[in-house]
Amino acid sequence: MMKHELITDAVLVNNYLKGDENALSELITKHKQKIYSFIYSKVYDRDITEDIFQDTFIKVIRTLRLGKYNEEGKFLPWVMRIAHNLVIDHFRKNNRMPKFSNTGEFSIFSVLSDSSLDAEKGMIKEQIESDLRRLIEELPEEQKAVLIMRMYNDMSFKEISEKTGVSINTALGRMRYALINLRKVIEHKNIILTN
Repeated sequence: MMKHELITDAVLVNNYLKGDENALSELITKHKQKIYSFIYSKVYDRDITEDIFQDTFIKVIRTLRLGKYNEEGKFLPWVMRIAHNLVIDHFRKNNRMPKFSNTGEFSIFSVLSDSSLDAEKGMIKEQIESDLRRLIEELPEEQKAVLIMRMYNDMSFKEISEKTGVSINTALGRMRYALINLRKVIEHKNIILTN
């Protein structure tokens, strides 16, 4: 039999679905370090990490057995997303949602600037960006406009002021209120914007 590193995830998943229990063991062995490290980096507790890791694979097994897994060569990112959701569930259950450190005005956007992301972080980053875009849509129009010009179009407050026809102080004020309102919604809805 080939070593598990040489067999693709798709083949292992397929073998497991055909009744080969060893295929699942190989999948777990193959990805354990990455998934375990990811969970630990969020909860910093070995026992909790172990529990969430076990729950992740229980969910993986259930989904596979129900035939709800859609194979597109994305087994690891899919498992990482399950693990990420279980970490969020863990914090929600224990009322230990991480709060924003309000150190810099644009701190909640720092999660969007990492350019050297690997596959699973990339997937989580996409989810965060999509969550953030939905939240931005809920802002009052003037705040939303300033925030989009500043964060997505990289415009200076002087440029924003000229484009919107308001003073720089007004543009700064709208940006400030946009961030305050975003933080309120994020805390109210218990959304985690970290990857």
